[in-house]
Amino acid sequence: RESQVELREHIDSLATELCRINEDQKVALDLDPYVKKLLNARRRVVLVNNILQNAQVRGHGAFWGSQSPPQVLTGDFCRVQERLRRLNHSVAKETVRRRAMLEAGGYQAK
Repeated sequence: RESQVELREHIDSLATELCRINEDQKVALDLDPYVKKLLNARRRVVLVNNILQNAQVRGHGAFWGSQSPPQVLTGDFCRVQERLRRLNHSVAKETVRRRAMLEAGGYQAK
């Protein structure tokens, strides 16, 4: 979490520095796209930081009292990911099989 805060502060200082450089330049450089990229990166860092904070609250049960907190679905996520991997593998095998049938002339149009 501390690294997220440090990263956010560093991004803020870079954005400020780019704005200052842009104002000080005699040659008109368009740094706006870079500032926007930095701001988008900052937004993502803040989002990840919020997710981490919420996960910590759930993990410690401080917010939920005597009730059991909703669990982070790591196990379920891993199972879904494994299922998707196997499904992707099956689709790839079927694609190879059908391509081989087509190339061998074994395909019969209906």
